[in-house]
Amino acid sequence: MRDFHDPKRSPIYAANGALATSHPLATQAGLEVLKRGGNAVDAAVTAAAVLTVVEPAMTGIGGDGFALISKPGQPLYGLNSSGRAAAALSSEMLRGQGWQEMDDASAHSVTVPGVVKSWESLLESHGTIGLDAALQPAIHAAEDGFVVYPRVWSDWTDCAAKLAAQGAGAKHYLIDGKAPKLGSIHKLPALAATLKVIAAQGARGLYEGAVAADIVAELRSRGGVMTEEDMANHSADPCTPVSAGYRDIDLAELPPNGTGITAQIILNLLERFDLSSLAPNSVERLHLELEAARIGYAIRDAHIGDPETMGVSVDALIDKAWAKGLSATIDPAKRNATLPPVDPNFQSDTIYLSCVDRDGMAVSLINSVFKGFGSGIVTEKTGIHLQNRGAGFRVVEGHPNTIEGGKRPLHTIIPAMAMAGGKPRYCFGVMGGHYQPCGHSHVITNMVDFGMDPQEALDSPRVFWKPDGTLEVEPTLGQGVLDGLIAKGHKAAFSTSAIGGGQIIEIDHDAGVLIAGSDPRKDGCALGY
Repeated sequence: MRDFHDPKRSPIYAANGALATSHPLATQAGLEVLKRGGNAVDAAVTAAAVLTVVEPAMTGIGGDGFALISKPGQPLYGLNSSGRAAAALSSEMLRGQGWQEMDDASAHSVTVPGVVKSWESLLESHGTIGLDAALQPAIHAAEDGFVVYPRVWSDWTDCAAKLAAQGAGAKHYLIDGKAPKLGSIHKLPALAATLKVIAAQGARGLYEGAVAADIVAELRSRGGVMTEEDMANHSADPCTPVSAGYRDIDLAELPPNGTGITAQIILNLLERFDLSSLAPNSVERLHLELEAARIGYAIRDAHIGDPETMGVSVDALIDKAWAKGLSATIDPAKRNATLPPVDPNFQSDTIYLSCVDRDGMAVSLINSVFKGFGSGIVTEKTGIHLQNRGAGFRVVEGHPNTIEGGKRPLHTIIPAMAMAGGKPRYCFGVMGGHYQPCGHSHVITNMVDFGMDPQEALDSPRVFWKPDGTLEVEPTLGQGVLDGLIAKGHKAAFSTSAIGGGQIIEIDHDAGVLIAGSDPRKDGCALGY
C-alpha cells in the first residue's frame, strides 16, 4: 500500500479486463476493444498500432515486435518477429570497407521491419478480429491528427537533428525543422495511407509491392543492400519461452536473439542474498543489483546472439549451479574492479504494453525501432521511419553476434511473464534499451522481495550505467544514496533523464481481480473495467 501523503498514483483495480500502455490514446483504443468483446490480443495489437503513430520516437511499422501470451489451459506462447540483416551483408564486406563497429545511422543498420508481421501473426493465432479492424484507430490518429504529449514531445525534440539530417524525416515528422510543438496536433498523411494499404492487403501490403519497393529504394539510395526479396522473406516465428525460478515465481522470457535470459541470470545471482532484509532504496540493495547486473551483461555480451550461431546453450547460461559460484564473487561492501570469467561449463528508444482480458488471457507485447526514431531514415513516399536494430550486431570476426546476411541481431526488447502455480501472476515489461534486463530484475525484486504493488514497483527509483560506465542515479534517490554508491567504488552521478519505462498487470486469481500499473516516466496510463 502506498503512502497517501506521497503524491503518486494508485494502481488500477479491475474485474473484467485491464490494459497498460505508455500513451493514453493507445490505452483508450485497446480498452474499447476489450469492452466491445475483443480479447487481449485484439486489444494489444490495436493499442500497439496506435503507439506507432502517437509515440513515433519509440516505435513504428519500420520496427520489430515480440510477444508472450498466456492462455488458460495452454502452454505459454512466444513470438519472435525481429527482422534479419539483408542477405547480401557480411562482416567481411564491412571490414573491407574499414568498419570496426556498426554505424547506427547507416542503411546497413536497418534490418527488415518485423512488427507488422507480428501483429498479423498474433491476430491469426490468438485474436478474434482481423488486422484491418485493429488498424482503424491508428489510421484515424495518423489521418486526422493527434495531440503531442509531453514525454513524446521531449523524445521527438531530442531526435529532430537526426531526422533533419536524414532527409524525408523532416518532411513527415518536423515542422520548420523542429519537432511539433508540445500540445499541438500533428498529422501523418503518408503514414495513414500506408496503414490503409496494410489494412486492405494484410501484412503483405508492407512486405510486397509498392511499400516494400519504397523501403528498398530508400535504403539502396544510401548504399544499403536490402532487396525486395529480403522483405518478402520475413517471418514471424513462434518460439518456446525460457523459464527460470526466482523465490516463489517462475520468470518466463523469450529465448535469444532476445536478451531476456540476462534478467534470469541477474536474478539467479541475486537469489542467494536476503534482499528483503534491506531497505528497497538503500545503497546496499542497489549495489547488489548493480553488481549482479554487471556480471549478467558481461555474459550477454560474450555469448548471446542469433541462436543458430551461439556457442553456448541457453540452459548453460541460466544454470543455477554456475550462478551460485558467480554470485560468490559479489562483494556487498564494494564494487568489484574485475569481473569474474563469464564462460559457463559448456557441458551442461521502445514501447511495451500489458493486457489481460475477462477470460484470463494475458499478453505481454513489445515493439521498438531501437534508438529514437531508429536510424532516422524515413521513406519519402510512405512515411515509414526505419529501425536501426542492426546496430546491435558486431563487426568482429567469430563473435556469436557478428553481422552476416540473414542473421537476427542481439535484441534488447524483451516481454516477460512471471508465473506462480502454473498461472500468470505478473504480465510485465520494462522499456529503456539496454536497461531492460536490469529493469526486469528490479521490478520483480520490488514485488517479490519487497511486497510492492505494480504501480509502486514502477515508481521505484532506478540506477543504471551509461556507455562509459558511469552510474546514472535518478535524483529521487537523494544525495545520500549517490554518495553511498561512490563510497562503494562506483563512479556515479545524478541522471539527467528518466531511466526507461514499463507496464505491469498483476493477476490475483483468488480474488478474481487485476491490478495494473503504468510507469510515470512516460505519458501513459493503465485502465480497466
